[in-house]
Amino acid sequence: MPRPWGAWRRSSVVGPDAVARLHQRVVAIAQAARVVAGRKMRVDTTVVETNIHYPTDSSLLGDGVRVLTRLMKQVTAITGPAGTTLRDRTRSVKLRVLAIGRASRNKSDQGKAKLKALYQQLLGTTGRVVAQAKRFVADMAAGVKRSADLMQQVVVDSLKAELEVMRPRVEQVIRQTKARVLGGDTRAAGKLVSIFEPTTEIIRKGKASKPTEFGKLVKIQEAEHQIIIAYEVYAQRPSDSALLVPAIRAHQDRLGRVPDLVAADPGFYSATGEATAKAMGVKRVSVPATGTKSARRKLEQKKRWFKKAQRWRTGCEGRISVLKRRHGLNRCRYRGETGMQRWVGLGVISDNLINLGVALARSKSKTE
Repeated sequence: MPRPWGAWRRSSVVGPDAVARLHQRVVAIAQAARVVAGRKMRVDTTVVETNIHYPTDSSLLGDGVRVLTRLMKQVTAITGPAGTTLRDRTRSVKLRVLAIGRASRNKSDQGKAKLKALYQQLLGTTGRVVAQAKRFVADMAAGVKRSADLMQQVVVDSLKAELEVMRPRVEQVIRQTKARVLGGDTRAAGKLVSIFEPTTEIIRKGKASKPTEFGKLVKIQEAEHQIIIAYEVYAQRPSDSALLVPAIRAHQDRLGRVPDLVAADPGFYSATGEATAKAMGVKRVSVPATGTKSARRKLEQKKRWFKKAQRWRTGCEGRISVLKRRHGLNRCRYRGETGMQRWVGLGVISDNLINLGVALARSKSKTE
């Protein structure tokens, strides 16, 4: 459901720390109203995608040329033709991007050779635009491109800062395109998939419908009555198996006790994590160990309580689905890491308020 414009403006003022405190307050209200007791905990992870187009090398190069040229045009409109003369190459770059799209459909050796030649042309043009942006920055630093109007000079300084941010990103795109297209290196570390959202990660969770996602890994953990007691947006994707014990600690911090039952999918399993959870006071840990050869472990996973806990765990997947469909966590519309944290936090708070209201209404109807 789209959020009203007023909510968008308020969320841009309220930071992620304030949103996190609001969420903790909602959880405290749920605990005070005895909606949440903290005896059970289930946890799962999902990917919240950033608001970017599907990244291809040619489209990223096209984005870089378009943004750098737009910034240089704005500088020229204020400072005039002094210093480096702007040459607009956006049309030729756009035509080459379209040609690359057409050539990529031809899988023959001739088609591959043509695609490589087109990429070399695109890389050469993009490199010239980057060099031009570098000269623009030098002219602005030396005072060649400047405005006599103080307020307009503030705008020029702001445009200079944007050029200094964007130029290295476009240079990185050039390097990784050369490595992949010309060098055949498809596993370059730290690949940039968007010049607008540089922290976006490439995440593969094994989904048949969407094998590759572009965004941030988010942890969602619940207690009773579908109340989300903790969430976290990770700057870098961790292994799910390392998240079980921190999730239990977060549960204890929020509710003042460790859960009697913890349920998660097989990705969260590790022998160390399970032993630590039990040492912390968790009575039952329902996390399947897939591929185990231990007869004792297989017998444990066939017990009624274990299977029942796993059935309850699947509700966390349903909660994530609701968060994405109802509260927009399929794609973050805010920018940057802080924007992602705000977006996820506001979605979680909204869902908690709905579930808290439903639980209180049911409790009231039973007493009447």
